[in-house]
Amino acid sequence: MSIDSLRRSARATVSGFPQGFWWLWLSTLVNRTGAFVLTFLSLYLTQELGHSAWFAGLVVALHGLGGVAGSPLGGLLTDRWGRRPTMVTMHLAAAACSAALAVVTSAWAIATAVLLMGVAMQAVRPSINATIADMVPAHDVRRAYALNYWALNLGFAIASIAGGAAAFLGYRTLFVVDAVATVLCAVIVFLRLPETRPQAAVDKRGEPVAEEKVSMLTVLRDAPFRTLVLLNLLVCLVFTAPWIGLPLTMAGEGLPPSSYGMVIAVNGIVIVGFQLLVNKLTDKRSPVLLLTLSALLFAFGTGATALAGSSVAFAATVIVWTVGEMIHVPTNAAATARLAPEHARGRYQGVMGMSWAVAGFVAPVAAGAIVGGPGPDVLWTATAAIGVLAAVGYYTRLRKALADEDTLDTPNTPDTPDTPDTPDTPETPATRDARDTPDTRAGAAEQASVSA
Repeated sequence: MSIDSLRRSARATVSGFPQGFWWLWLSTLVNRTGAFVLTFLSLYLTQELGHSAWFAGLVVALHGLGGVAGSPLGGLLTDRWGRRPTMVTMHLAAAACSAALAVVTSAWAIATAVLLMGVAMQAVRPSINATIADMVPAHDVRRAYALNYWALNLGFAIASIAGGAAAFLGYRTLFVVDAVATVLCAVIVFLRLPETRPQAAVDKRGEPVAEEKVSMLTVLRDAPFRTLVLLNLLVCLVFTAPWIGLPLTMAGEGLPPSSYGMVIAVNGIVIVGFQLLVNKLTDKRSPVLLLTLSALLFAFGTGATALAGSSVAFAATVIVWTVGEMIHVPTNAAATARLAPEHARGRYQGVMGMSWAVAGFVAPVAAGAIVGGPGPDVLWTATAAIGVLAAVGYYTRLRKALADEDTLDTPNTPDTPDTPDTPDTPETPATRDARDTPDTRAGAAEQASVSA
């Protein structure tokens, strides 16, 4: 491929987005560039404050536990309060917690600050995902999520390198830098990002249309979305297991800690270097097939860890499940946006985010217990089985619910004349279930095939 071809491909990957999206992208990059806390927290607690490794693990787990509560809270505030105020408030709250860690020294104060930081950091994500779904056309939503995920990983890679180099300044200095970067992120959102929460729907006569009340219970009653959340939880358990199980497995093979550092760095390198290419290759593909493929890559990559015995072999397994990660994260976020009614995007993203937080809390504990008990081979066999189960679930349970995603809001599609005196009623879980009966789904699939 020539340089000009690569340039055109890169331009096509990043073109067509509104200005607001790029300000949000920049805020994500700035925020993650200063994300030092979780990276160096365990070292700070054990090496500088003298706490035990058990306490350090407990504190990190509290961060995940805070996220379990923060995700639905952020989703609720995103829909009721607005995307922009939720982002600004939660970024500032996270910055305050990071700054507090630079000052407090008692075990209870540190645990409280980390718990509240987990709440704030997870609460901001539904508002970010909802904003992207609000401002980007449906046919570009997956590409937008992929670009934002790329910014997140690029910023984290910069933070890891810069934080390691600047650690001689002291851990407290890193926490202050984290707080400053998060405040700067909040300033960018406040000054440059418009509020995108949809206005109340109106009918042809300009009268407001009553929107269906959507609670968290309503979201969980949405059968296709509930299935998507449960399958995502399975994938997240598989994805999170290597972060605890892999270093323990490599240590059991007699490899030094430095080898693990080089192996796990492959994850960030692959994402930063190839996320845009993967996004180009998967653009316009069936979301169900992409989710199925990503689950199989997670299954194969983690399962093959049981067969690895050298640093090169372990790095190869990381590459496999990292490709699965690059496919899964934006596709899952886009599928969530697709299933959510416009006025409830925050709640839907919040419930989906909770599945990530639950996995982040459960998987490390389970992985450590399995490696320390039955052994690492049992862990990797279990992750492979769970990944295959998730793949089967995606293909058999969501094929119909997501079948018409790519036929909506596609470019160059002629507008259909409005039916007179028909109110513009927003889509709800109930109306989607009525629309997605077998007959109507078959008709939609036939219409899509004719259009193609």
